[in-house]
Order: sequence, then structure tokens, then C-alpha cells
Amino acid sequence: MRRTGAGRRTSLAVVLDPDAAGVLAVVATAVALLALALAGVLAARLARLRRDVEGLAGDRFVRALRETQQDGDELRRDVARLRGDLASARADLSDALRHVAVVRYDAFGDMGGRLSFSAALLDDDGDGLVLTSINGRSETRTYAKGVAAGASGHELSPEEAQAIAYATGAKEQPDADLAVPRRGRPSRR
Repeated sequence: MRRTGAGRRTSLAVVLDPDAAGVLAVVATAVALLALALAGVLAARLARLRRDVEGLAGDRFVRALRETQQDGDELRRDVARLRGDLASARADLSDALRHVAVVRYDAFGDMGGRLSFSAALLDDDGDGLVLTSINGRSETRTYAKGVAAGASGHELSPEEAQAIAYATGAKEQPDADLAVPRRGRPSRR
């Protein structure tokens, strides 16, 4: 009911056609059924979501998380141990005689085949030794000289100096004409 300006009441009445009222009732029923179906689907999804959340919070998830954390901790310990092993291996390797160079030459003018040689065996610091073997017709002599930091306390032959330079990877090589004999006696022919 509605009041008008003079205090009179009027009533609002909607008059529907009986056919229209039936159609409206069917549409309202269809909307209500659709809303119920949608509510059912949402309720099922909510139940599944709750079950999944409970599964995450359950013992399986916590156990898997702890195992993953333990595996990560174990991997960190393994990496730390391997770093120590690698540092130790690098220290051992730096002391190894791993820089090697050989210079072959003819020590005597009357012999061919470059049977004489000087071999440098050095570590990363240039410490080690140089071996020289001088081959003649009737005898062979072998010499060993210590090397420290790429130099020797003994006088070095040009071939020995060249072998050390090759082994250390020196940018400037000693001048040595290895085709000309450096040692020995003149030929007795």
C-alpha cells in the first residue's frame, strides 16, 4: 500500500495473465534448479580442496618435506667435502713433475740421428730437474741438474736452457742453433 498526498491509501496490485504467471513460475523453477546444481558442483569442489589441503598438512607431506631437507643437507656436506678434496688434489698436482720438454740434438759432428737429448721435468713452480744424455760412438754420459724456479745453480748448456724454457712455456726462448754441435771433440776421421 502506498499513501498519497491527502492521506489516502492506494494498493498496488499487479495483475498477471494466468499464462504469463505459469511461464514465470517455470522460469523461476529452472533458475532455482540451476542454482542448486551450481551449489552442488561448488560443494564437491570445496570438499575435494579440503581433502587436498588436509593431505598437504598430513604426515605424508611433512615426511616428504623433512626427507627433502635432509637430502639437501647431505648434498651440502658432500659439496663441502668435495671442495676440500679438490683443494688437496690441486696442491698435490702443483708439486707433480708435469711440465716436460725434450730437446734432441747431435752432440758430435760426426754422428747423425740426434741421439743426445736434454729433458726438463718441472712442477708448476718451475722446480725439478733437467737430465742430459750425451751419446758418442763408444760411450754415453748422463747428467742431472737441479732446477729451482726455472733456473739452475749449475751452468746450463744451451739445449738444457731451451728444454727448461719449453717446459715452463717461457715466451722468450733462448737462442740456440741446435743444428750445430755444441759439445764434444772434433771428428777423428
